[in-house]
Amino acid sequence: MTESYARKLAAILLDAVTDKDPVVQEQVCSALCALGEAQPEEALSACEEYLWQHEKVSRENRRHQQSAWVLGSPSRTFLNGFSAQLAHPYRTMILRAMETVVSGHIGELDKDMARAIILLASSEMTRVKELVCDWQQAASSVLVAVGKRFIGKVMEELLSKFQPGALPHYFVVQTLANLAASNVFGMVPFLTSILSTMLPMLGMAKHDTMRAVFCCALQYFSESTLEYLANLDQAPDPTVRKDTFATDIFSAYDILFNHWLQSREAKLRLAVVEALGPMSHLLPSEKLEEQLPKLLPGVLALFKKHAETFHVSKSLGQILEAAVSVGSRTLEPQLDSLLAALHAQICVPVESSSPLVVSNQKEVLRCFTVLACCAPDRLLAFLLPKLDASNERTRVGTLQVVRHVINSAASQMEVKKPFILSSMRLPLLDTNTKVKRAVVQVISAMAHHGYLEQPGGEAMVEYIVQQCALPPETEPQKLGPDSEDLPADGVRAISISTLYLVSTTVDRMSDVLWPYLLEFLTPVRFTGALTPLCKSLVHLAQKRQEVGADAFLIQYDGNVTLPSPYAITTRLLTVSSNPYLGDGRGAASLRLLNVLHRGIHPALGPRWATTIPLLLEHLDERTEESLSQKEWEEKLLAFLRDTLAVVSDNTWICQLSLEMCKQLPCYNGIPQEKNFLYKCIGTALGAASSKEVVRKQLQELLETARHHEEAEREGLACCFGICAISHLDDVLAQLEDFMRSDVFRKSIGIFNIFKDRSENEVEKLKCTLILCYGHVAAQAPRELVLAKVESDILRNIFQYFSTKVLGIKVETKDPALKLCLVQSVCMASQAICSSAQAGSFHFSRKAELVAQMIEFIKAEPQDSLRTPIRKKAMLACTYLVSLEPALDEQVQADTVHSCLHSVMSVLPEPEGQGDHQESLYLDTMHALEDLLTSLLRRNMTPQGLQVMVEHLSPWIKSPRGHERVRALGLSAGLLRYFLEHLHVSALVPFHNLGLLIGLFSPRCADLWPATRQEAVSCVHALLYLQLGYEGFSRDYRDDVVERLLTLKEGLMHPDPAILFHTCHSIAQIIAKRLPPEQLISLLLTMFEGLGDPDKNCSRAATVMINCLLKERGNVLLEKVPEIVSVLRTKLQQTREEYVLQAAQHSVYLLASQHCAAVVSSLLGSPLPFDSHTCTLWRALAVEPGLTAQVLGLLLEKMSRDVPFKETRAFLLSSSPGRVATVLPLAATCALYEVMSALASGPAVLELYPQLFAALLLRISCTVGVLLPRTLQAKEKRGAGSALAPRSLEPCSSAVDALQAMLLRGGNEDVVQRLELEGGWQLLRTSAGHEEGVARLASAMAKFAGPRLPLVMKELVCTHSSVYEIQRVTSTGFLAELLTSNVVNDLMLLESLLDNLAARQKDPCASVRRLVLRGLANMASGSPDKVRAHGPQLLTAVIGGLDDTDDPHSLVALEAMVGLARLLDLVEPQDLRPVLLHVAIRIRPFFDSEKMELRSASIRLFGHLNKACHGGCEDMFLEQVVGGLVPLLLHLRDPQAPVTSACRFALCMSGPNLECAELQAALQKHLQEGRGLHFGEFLNSTCKLLVRAWAGPPPLTLLLPTGFLVLHVEAEHRPQVDLEQLTAALQLLLKDPAPLVRMKAAETLGRLVKFA
Repeated sequence: MTESYARKLAAILLDAVTDKDPVVQEQVCSALCALGEAQPEEALSACEEYLWQHEKVSRENRRHQQSAWVLGSPSRTFLNGFSAQLAHPYRTMILRAMETVVSGHIGELDKDMARAIILLASSEMTRVKELVCDWQQAASSVLVAVGKRFIGKVMEELLSKFQPGALPHYFVVQTLANLAASNVFGMVPFLTSILSTMLPMLGMAKHDTMRAVFCCALQYFSESTLEYLANLDQAPDPTVRKDTFATDIFSAYDILFNHWLQSREAKLRLAVVEALGPMSHLLPSEKLEEQLPKLLPGVLALFKKHAETFHVSKSLGQILEAAVSVGSRTLEPQLDSLLAALHAQICVPVESSSPLVVSNQKEVLRCFTVLACCAPDRLLAFLLPKLDASNERTRVGTLQVVRHVINSAASQMEVKKPFILSSMRLPLLDTNTKVKRAVVQVISAMAHHGYLEQPGGEAMVEYIVQQCALPPETEPQKLGPDSEDLPADGVRAISISTLYLVSTTVDRMSDVLWPYLLEFLTPVRFTGALTPLCKSLVHLAQKRQEVGADAFLIQYDGNVTLPSPYAITTRLLTVSSNPYLGDGRGAASLRLLNVLHRGIHPALGPRWATTIPLLLEHLDERTEESLSQKEWEEKLLAFLRDTLAVVSDNTWICQLSLEMCKQLPCYNGIPQEKNFLYKCIGTALGAASSKEVVRKQLQELLETARHHEEAEREGLACCFGICAISHLDDVLAQLEDFMRSDVFRKSIGIFNIFKDRSENEVEKLKCTLILCYGHVAAQAPRELVLAKVESDILRNIFQYFSTKVLGIKVETKDPALKLCLVQSVCMASQAICSSAQAGSFHFSRKAELVAQMIEFIKAEPQDSLRTPIRKKAMLACTYLVSLEPALDEQVQADTVHSCLHSVMSVLPEPEGQGDHQESLYLDTMHALEDLLTSLLRRNMTPQGLQVMVEHLSPWIKSPRGHERVRALGLSAGLLRYFLEHLHVSALVPFHNLGLLIGLFSPRCADLWPATRQEAVSCVHALLYLQLGYEGFSRDYRDDVVERLLTLKEGLMHPDPAILFHTCHSIAQIIAKRLPPEQLISLLLTMFEGLGDPDKNCSRAATVMINCLLKERGNVLLEKVPEIVSVLRTKLQQTREEYVLQAAQHSVYLLASQHCAAVVSSLLGSPLPFDSHTCTLWRALAVEPGLTAQVLGLLLEKMSRDVPFKETRAFLLSSSPGRVATVLPLAATCALYEVMSALASGPAVLELYPQLFAALLLRISCTVGVLLPRTLQAKEKRGAGSALAPRSLEPCSSAVDALQAMLLRGGNEDVVQRLELEGGWQLLRTSAGHEEGVARLASAMAKFAGPRLPLVMKELVCTHSSVYEIQRVTSTGFLAELLTSNVVNDLMLLESLLDNLAARQKDPCASVRRLVLRGLANMASGSPDKVRAHGPQLLTAVIGGLDDTDDPHSLVALEAMVGLARLLDLVEPQDLRPVLLHVAIRIRPFFDSEKMELRSASIRLFGHLNKACHGGCEDMFLEQVVGGLVPLLLHLRDPQAPVTSACRFALCMSGPNLECAELQAALQKHLQEGRGLHFGEFLNSTCKLLVRAWAGPPPLTLLLPTGFLVLHVEAEHRPQVDLEQLTAALQLLLKDPAPLVRMKAAETLGRLVKFA
C-alpha cells in the first residue's frame, strides 16, 4: 500500500465519520483503528491534518454548513473549496481512534509526529472553556497516551497552559492527574513545581467542578509519590524524599479539609475524602498528629451523609494506617467512635451486588485489621459483648469481624485465644441460619490458627459435627447472588466442607480430632453426620498409620467417652445396610471399619483387607435404584458370619451380641435398619457357643420387642430363625418357656383389666410367636424340622391361634394374626417339601390345612388385593398338594375354582399406587400358577391339561383385559410345565390341538400387549407338545416353531400393521406344523372368533384364517363354495371394516388357488351386485397374475353369450327392442368392480388391448339396450333406497368399465379429456355415440399413443362383426386416429389405410362415410404423406361423391369435406385429371336444401379454384364462370356458413378470371367479417394501409459489477484494482441503507491487507 493510498483511505473514512447512524460511526472508527494498525504514522498524520483543516470556519462556510445539515450531509468538504467545522462528537471519535493507535504504537512514533499530536490534542482539549466532557476527555487521553513515552514534551505543552495567577482549564488539571497515574517515574520529578503552581490556584477555584478536579489531581499526585518512594531502587532520581512534598501537601490539606470538605455538594466531599487518604501519608508527622482529632471525626461524619461509603472507608483505612505508622497517641481517645462507626458499616445489610458495596465491606474489615494491630484489647472488649446482641445483623457482622481479625491479626490475637473461645459459647446456641454459617466460618479460622487446641476447642468441633448432622433440604430454596438468607442445607454443606478441610489440611488438628471424632459415631443425633465423620476419621487414621503404629493405637479403656469396638462395629455395620443414604454412608462406614480393624480385633486385618473391598466394589457397580436390598443384606450378614468365624472367640462374640441388643432402641422408627440389626443379632447368637447367653438374650428380645409393629415382629422372627440354624432345640424351648413364663401370663392378666386393649396386645404377641415358629421351620436344618413340625411347631402355632384345626372353624378379629398363621403354615409346608424325606412323609393334617387355607382365601374381598393372605395361603396349598395323601378330585376342582375367583377378578391398581401393590399382585399370581402347576403335576395327560384349560377358559374370553392377561399367563405357565415334563410312551394323537390353538392364537392380537406375549407362549408350547406326541425328543428344537419366540417383539409394537403382520407370521408357523386333520377344526374355531368382542382378536382371527387359506388352501377345493358363502354371511353380519378387508383377502387367496370356481360363484350372485359382492370382486385385483386370469375369464364370459336379444317393446310401441342378456351384463359389472381397484393396474396393462377393444365394442352393442324386466324392477327399488348400488343400465355399465380400465391403465388424461369434452355422455347416446368414439380416439392418440398398435390390431378384427354398430364404432375409432401424427410415428399409416380401404364396400353407409372421413384426416395427421398416397385418396374420395346407396347424401357430404382438406396437399398432376369431374359433380349441391351440403360444395369449389391458380384450363374456366352467378346469389344466403363459403369461393375464383380489376374488387370487399355493399363491391380500387411499426427499444440491464475479496491470496493482490474498488466503496458510504454504509466502512478498514 502506497502512502498516498493510505492517506486516501484515511480521508474517505474521516469524511464518513459524520454519518448519522451511530453504528456506522462506530464502524468507521474501527476502520480507522485498523488502518492505524497497518500504517500508524499515515493514519495519525491524516487524522491530525483532518482535524486542523476543519478547525476554523468562515462566515461563508458557516452558511454552507447550515445548508449541509439541512440536506442531511454535515461536515463534508464543499465544492467551493471551504471546509466546514467538524462537530465535537465527530472530533471525539477521531481522537479516540488516535488514542487507540498511539497506545498500540507508542514505540514507533517519532518526535515530530509526537509533537504534532501533542499540539493537536492540547488544542482540542482547551479550545473551548466550557466543559464538553467526551471531546475534551478524548483529547486528554491522547495526551496521556503520548505522555507514556514523551512525558517531557507533553509536560512542556501542559505547563504552558498551567500558569500561575490564572485558573487552568479543567482538563489540563485532569490530564496532569492521569499522567501521574500512568507514568509515575516520569511525573514525580515535575510534582514540586506543579504543586507550587497549584497551591495558589486552590484558593481561586470557586466552582465545585474545579475543586473536584484539583482533589483528583492531589489524590493521584500523592499516590504516585507514595509509589515512587516505595520503589526508589527503580526510580530515576533516588534522592527524592517524602518531606520534599510535606509542606505543599499540608497546605493543600488545609484547604481541602477545612474549607472544601464542608461543601454541600456530595461529589466534592467524596473527591476531598478520596484525596485525604493518600495525602495523610505525606503529611509531616507532627501535623498529622495535630490534625487527627479533627480529621477522624470529619471523615466518620461522612458515613452518615453518603449512601455509598466505599471511598470514605478506603480513605479512613489509609488515614488509620498513616496514624499507626507514626505511632499516633491521639488515636486511642477516638477508638470508641471509630469502632462504633466501623461496626455499624459492617452490620449494614448487603442489598446490592454492586462492586462498590462489596469493596466497602473489604475496606471496613481492613480498618478493623489496623485497629486490631494497635489496640487488640479495646477491639475485643468492643466486639465480643456484641455477640449477645438481639439484632441478627449485629451478631453476624460481629462474627465476620472476629473471623477477619483471627486471620489477619494472628500474632496480636495469640494471647487472646481463651478469651475469644469463651466468648463463642453464646453464638454456639444461636439457632439463626445466618449466624450458624458465620459461626462455622469463625471456627474454620480458629482451626487454622490453633484455637481448637485450647480448652473449649472440643465444643467448637462438636458444633461443626452438629451442623453436619442437620437434615439436608430435599429442594433448597433458590436464592439470588446477593441474598444472605441461606437454607439449612447451606449451613450443612459448609460445615461438611469445613470438617473435611480441617481434618485433611490442618496438620495441628490431627491430635485434636483423633480419636475425639469417634465419640460422635454412635449417638443417634449425629446420624446425619456419619458420612463426613467417617471420611475425616479415615483420613486421620491413615495419617496416624503413616506416623507409626503407636500413634494409631486407641486406648479405649483410658477414655471412657469413646465408644467400644463392639459399639463401633455394630453401628457401622447397621448403618451400612442402607448404603446410599446420607451421601453414601455405607461405603464410608465400611472404609472406616476397614481402617479400624486393629482396634476392633487383631485377627481381622488380613480378612477384612479382602472382604471389605469386595463389598465396596459391589456398591460402586450399582446405584440406589439398581441395588437389591435383600442381596446386599445377605452380603453384609455373610461378612458378619465370616468375621465371627475369624475371631472365633465366644466372649468377644457374646459382647458383640450384647452391644447389638443394647443399640436396638436407637433404631426405633427406622424399621429397615432395626430389622437388619435383628438379623445381625441372630447371626451373632448363632455363632455363640454359650447356650445360657443365647437363651437369656432371646428371652430379653421377646420381653423388650415392640410387638405392635409389624416390621419389628418380622425382624425378631428372622432373628429367631437365623439363631435356630445352630440352636434349634434351644430356640424352641425358649419359645415354649416364654409362653409359660410369668411375663406372658402377666401380660394377659394386665390386659384383662383393659379388655378392649388386651385382645389387641395379646394377638400382637401371638403374631410374634407364630412368626417365630414359621421362621424357625424355614431356617432350621431340614432333617431336624420333620420330626418337630407336627408335634412342636404346628401344634404351638395353632395353639397361639386359639383354635384347633380339626373340625373347628378359625375366626379372628385381627387380620395380622391370620396373616401370620398363613405365613407360618406356608413356611412350615415349604420346609417339609424341601426336605429330602418329603416323599415318604405322611402329613396327616394335610386336608384340614388345605380346607383352612381355602377358607381364608374365600374370606378375602374379590375386587381388591390388600394383604398377602391369598398369596401365602395358595403357596401353603401348593406345598400341601404335593404331599401325601392325595386330595379328592372334587376338592381339587373346588380349590382351583376358589383360587381363580379370588385372584382373577381382583381389579388392577390405578397408576402411581406404589411398588408395594404391584409386587404383592405379582407374588400372588406366581403363587396361583404354582398351585395350578402342582395340581397338573398329578395328572400329566392331555385330558388333565384340558381340565386345567377348561377352568381357565372363561377368564381367557373375559371382556376384562386384566382377567385375560392373567388367564393367558397362567395358561402359558401350565403349558410350559406340561411340555417340560412330557413323557410319551406311545405315539398318540394330540386330539385337542386344533381347538386349543384356535382358543389361544387370536389372543396374539389382544388389546393388552402382555396378553399377546402369553398367547404366543401358549401356541409355542402347544406346537412343541404336538411334536412331542409325534415322537420328537424333548430337547428337539424345531426351527419353524422357534421363530415364534422371535416374533414376540413385533407383538409389542404399537403399530397395528406390524402387530397383524406378526400374527400372520404366527399363522404361517401354525399352518406348517398343524396336522391336516386338525385344519378344519381350527378354521371353524377361528371363524367363530370373528365375532370376538375384542376387535383386535377378531382382526387377528381374520389374518390367521387368510394365512391358513393361503398356506393350506390347496386342499379346500370342495369347500370353496361353502367358504365363500360363510364369508358373505360374515360380511352381512358385521360392518367392521377389517372383517370386510379380511373377507376380500380370503376370496383372493381362494381365487389364487381355484380361480375359475371363485369367478363362477361370484358371477352367480344376483344382479345388481350388492356392496359385499362388489367388495369380493375387488379383492381379486390384488395380485397381477391372478387379476389377469380373472379379467381373462370375465372377458370370455362377456363375449360368450349374445350381448342382447331382440324383443318387442310392450306398452306404447310395437317396434322391436333390445334387451341385455344377464351373463355378459354380470361380467361387465364384474369387470368394472375388478378394475376399479387400484391394484388391478398391472393386469389391466397386460390385457390393455383386449380390454379396450372388448369394452368399446360392448359399449356400441349396448347403446339403447334395455335391462330385463326383472332387473328393471330391482333397479327401481335400488334407486329409491338411501344406499343405492351403481346403475345397472347396460351401456352405462360398459362405459364405467371402460373408464375404470383407462384409469387403471395409466390413461387418466384420456378420461379427463373426455370428461371435459362430454365424450362419455356422447358414448351413451345413439345420436352422440359416433362423436364420442371420435373424441375417445383423439384422446387416445394424444395421451396413449404407445397403446395404439395393439388396440388397432384388436379393432381391425371386428371388420367382419355381425353387429353393424360394432363395425361403425371400430371404423370411427380408426378413422379418427388418422387425425394425429402418432400413426405416422408408430408406422401404423399403411396398415390403417389398407384396413379402411377394405371397409369401403361395407354395406353400412355409416361405415363407408367414416372411411372417407378417416382418409381425409390424413391432411391433418400426416400431410407430408398425402402426396405419396394422392391417387389412392382421390379415387376413394371421388368415389364417395358417386355413392348412390346413401339416400341422405351423407357419404357425398363427407367426400366433399374431405376433398377440400386434401386438395392443397396432392400433386397437381394427380389433381388436374379429376378437376372437371369434381366441379361438375358438386355443382348440383350448390342449391341443395341442406345447408351442410350447400356450404361444403361451395367451399370445395373455392378450393378447386385455388388449386388452379396460374394454370386454369379452359374447360374448368367455364365451370368457374358458370359458377359466378349462383355464388353471387348465395352471398345473400340466410345461413352464415354458406355466405362465408361464397366469399371464400369468389376470392379464390378471382385469379382464374384473368381480370385484375375484378380480382382486386373481390379481394377488397369479400374479406371475412366485413360488411358487404354491392356498390363498393364494383369499385376496383384498394389502398394499402399497413405500415411497419418499430418495436420497443431494447431494455438496459443494470448489473452490480464490483466487490472486494477479503481473503485474496498475497500473490493475487496486485491484480485487484484498488482505485476502482475504493471509488465503489466510497459511493456505498453514501448509500441510504445504514447497513450498507456500515459494511462499506468495514471493508475500507480491511483494505490495509493490500499494503
